[in-house]
Amino acid sequence: MTPPPSEENDDIEALKEPEVPKAEAKISDDQDQLAAEWEEMTSNTEATRVLNQDEIDSLLGADSNQKGSNDDTGLDAILNHGMVTNDRLPMLDVVFDRMMRLLSSSLRNFTSDNVEVALDNVSSVRFKDYVDSLPAPAMLGVFKADEWENSGLITLDSSLIFSTIDILLGGRRDSAPTKLDGRPFTTIERNLLEGMVRVVLNDLSSAFEPITPVNFSFERLETDPKFATIARPSNAVIVAKFRIEMEERGGLLDVLIPYATLEPVRELLLQMFMGEKFGRDAIWETHLANELWKTEVELTAVLDEQTISLGKIFNLKKGSSLPLDVKSTSLVDIKCGNIKMFKGVMGRKAQNIAIKIEKKLNQEKK
Repeated sequence: MTPPPSEENDDIEALKEPEVPKAEAKISDDQDQLAAEWEEMTSNTEATRVLNQDEIDSLLGADSNQKGSNDDTGLDAILNHGMVTNDRLPMLDVVFDRMMRLLSSSLRNFTSDNVEVALDNVSSVRFKDYVDSLPAPAMLGVFKADEWENSGLITLDSSLIFSTIDILLGGRRDSAPTKLDGRPFTTIERNLLEGMVRVVLNDLSSAFEPITPVNFSFERLETDPKFATIARPSNAVIVAKFRIEMEERGGLLDVLIPYATLEPVRELLLQMFMGEKFGRDAIWETHLANELWKTEVELTAVLDEQTISLGKIFNLKKGSSLPLDVKSTSLVDIKCGNIKMFKGVMGRKAQNIAIKIEKKLNQEKK
C-alpha cells in the first residue's frame, strides 16, 4: 500500500511552476536566442553617439544662436545654393557681343567722349543672389520686352553713375567724379541716367534683331532693389556684365534678363550659329528631291475589276473567257501600286498598245 502523502510533499508540489506547453516553450527559446544574437552583434560595434537638440538644429540650419545671421547653414545652405544649372543658350553670346559693339558707338555719341565697352562675362544666377550682391548706391532701370510680355533690368553701379553724371554736366576729364554722399538723386541726374538707359535698351533691341524682332521699352528707374523686383527670388536669370571706360573713368553696367522672359525665343537662342535649322539640311533635301525625280516606278493599267465567286474560279479552264465591262472609249485606271494616279483611253502607237492620259487624279488627303 502507498503511504499517504505528507504535508511536506504537498508544499513542494505547490511551489512547482505549472507545466508550459511545448509550442510556447519553443517560441520563448527562439526569442531568447534572437535577443542573444542581437546583443552579440551590437556589442561588437562602436557605441552610437546620439545628437543633442543643439546639434540637430545646427544640422537643419535652425540654430537659435544664428537667428540674427544672414548666412545659411545646414540644409538651407544646400537648398539656397547660388549655382544655377540651366540650358546653355549659345546665341545669347552672339547677341551680347553684338550689343557691346553697338554700345561703344552709341555711348560715344551720347557723351561726346571716348568710350570703350568690354563684355566681362555672362552668367546664370538666382534673382535673390544677384539683388543681394548689389552695392549701394545703384540705379536700376526696369524695362519690358513688349513681344515677350515680360521684364528685365539694367543696373548701373555707383562708379558708372558718378562718371556719367560728371561727364554730362561738364566735369573735367582729369578729375575724379564726385560721390553723392548718401543724398538722393536729383531730377536732372535721374533724367541724364534715364537717357543713358534708353540708349542701352535701343542697342539691346538692335542686337536681338537678326534673331527675332523685339522692342525693349523703358518703364521706370529705381534706387531700391526691393522696388525693382521683376522675378521670384529663386528664379534663374542671365546677367551680362559690361565694363565701360570713359577717359580713365567708368564702371559696370549689368543687363539682367530672366529665363522666363527668354522662354518664347528659347529655341532660337539654342542655335549654334545664325540661321541654323534644327533637324533639317537644305543640301541633303535638294539632293534627295533631285534623285526622287529620277526614280523609276511601275504603272499598271487596269481595264476592269470584277467580283466573282470562288466556285466560278475553280471552274475556269484553258480556253475559258471572262467578259470585261469595258469599251474602246472607256476610261482605264492607271495605278502605281495600289494608288490610282491617272485615267486614260486605250489606243495604239506603232506596234505598241498605249494609253492616252485624260485625267490626273487628286491624291491630296482632305
